[in-house]
Amino acid sequence: MRARVVYESMFGNTSAIAEAIAEGISAHVTVEVLDVTTAAQLPEPTVDLLVVGGPTHVFGLSRARTRRDAATRTTATVAVDTGIREWLDSALPVPEGARAAAFGTRAAHPRWLPGSAARGIGRRLRGLGYRLVSEPTDFHVEAMTGPLSDGELARARRWGAQLAAELEHSKQYS
Repeated sequence: MRARVVYESMFGNTSAIAEAIAEGISAHVTVEVLDVTTAAQLPEPTVDLLVVGGPTHVFGLSRARTRRDAATRTTATVAVDTGIREWLDSALPVPEGARAAAFGTRAAHPRWLPGSAARGIGRRLRGLGYRLVSEPTDFHVEAMTGPLSDGELARARRWGAQLAAELEHSKQYS
């Protein structure tokens, strides 16, 4: 079986979570990790599991404006034209039975702060015809630019392993 993890990252936190998820998946499934700019240049994925993630910006998925703002807060290169929102909005519907999972990063504090890129990604994946193998999951950062909260990389690896196990289980009974 094959999986693809596609992510959008401004400050490296979502990228680190994507890599940790892939580590968890790789114990059971062949996996590739791609940033959204690279994924946008490739044909639609023919994988058993698509895992998509991005940072939470202004209570949801990033937009060109929020990516431009993020670019002013780092010396790293930030792609501003294509994010997860645009990539999913341009995706084709998928065959019946296609499986996916959604994750995001968001501020750990304050806990009551609403919004989640993971939930927005999950809605878009369902709209394309994917069946989610897990509820959309958020991983926490301590501040806008990071770092990741303690234990989040380990939690992402565990979540990746759970996704792979769920995929194997669902393939046996489909």
